[in-house]
Amino acid sequence: MRRTPVRGAAVLLGAVALTTVTACGAAPEVDAGAKGGGAKAATAASAEDFGGLDALVAAAKKEGALHVIALPPDWANYGELIKTFETKYGIEVESENPDAASADEIAAVKSRKGQKRAPDVLDLGIAFARSGAEEGLFAPYKVEAWDKIPAAQKDEAGRWYNDYGGYVSIGCDAKRVPNCPKTFADLLKPEYKGKVALNGNPTKSGSAFGGVYAAALANKGSFADIQPGIDFFGKLRKSGNFIPVESTPATVEKGETPISIDWDYLNAGYADQFKGKGVDWQVAVPTDGVYAQFYSQAVNKDAPHPAAARLWMEFLYSTEGQNLWLKGYARPVLLPAMTADGTADKTFFAKLPAVAGTPAFPASAELDAAKATLAEKWDKAVS
Repeated sequence: MRRTPVRGAAVLLGAVALTTVTACGAAPEVDAGAKGGGAKAATAASAEDFGGLDALVAAAKKEGALHVIALPPDWANYGELIKTFETKYGIEVESENPDAASADEIAAVKSRKGQKRAPDVLDLGIAFARSGAEEGLFAPYKVEAWDKIPAAQKDEAGRWYNDYGGYVSIGCDAKRVPNCPKTFADLLKPEYKGKVALNGNPTKSGSAFGGVYAAALANKGSFADIQPGIDFFGKLRKSGNFIPVESTPATVEKGETPISIDWDYLNAGYADQFKGKGVDWQVAVPTDGVYAQFYSQAVNKDAPHPAAARLWMEFLYSTEGQNLWLKGYARPVLLPAMTADGTADKTFFAKLPAVAGTPAFPASAELDAAKATLAEKWDKAVS
């Protein structure tokens, strides 16, 4: 799954690029200086810099294309988001390597600088959004809905801002597992031998990272101490319950990973996807390990289609774009504001997996420490 991802989770670990993402040879330099409203598209920090949204749309249509990577169509409803954007604006979305991870996105930005193949926009785990901004890879851009994004969910300079998020959940095929687990404690039961999987390796995958963090919280750990989560999976591995198979829609449908720890929006999406295919996919957010996280959007500072990149951001943070994420069971960052003003789609909102309480989020230093601990100890714990 995407983000072997980090796509899942909010934080991706690991920075090794896939060979399919890195450039093999230099491509012609691109002109990122298309003008809109008197300001170069490549340096526009808001739609106002183009003379308004209509002028931005015109500049983006003139470019005619948008290059994205690491956006699986079955991830948070990205397939419909892309199709809607193409239809709405007549701009072709070139989607490459949908199963890539956040680390691969950053690698592509660096290795393809000045090339037409470079990604215009990025959907990143928060750790990569932070580090990419610090490296000067992203262009500051504030969407029209900027003031509605909570301060804690965005970079003050507009180099990145959170887009959608979800909770770690346990998905289970009720036709293959008579008693589906509801908590992390349940996963230790002998009846789940050879059945429990993560969506990737937590040193590289955001969703898997979230699974280990949630397990830590369920076992007397904290945001500052992920070790109990590593110990939990080590114990699960020794018991034979945890299997080192990356959970994907294909492995779920084949019965290879009948229990999958993943983001709730992915597991909930599977429930729809597998109806009529012999899979009764049930979803539970474990009450003993509640962990939520967001992904973040950013514009490549050297985007080959700078106007289209900024229009994509405006689309994603519009009511239409946010509701399309909500349709994919993801919780868009503007959901609180949209709930308050009545623009959130009530049908989609009602279908979200039930969660009790208000989510808390680790601080940057805690995320960095957890990342380092996993990199050092994960493989040894589950080998």
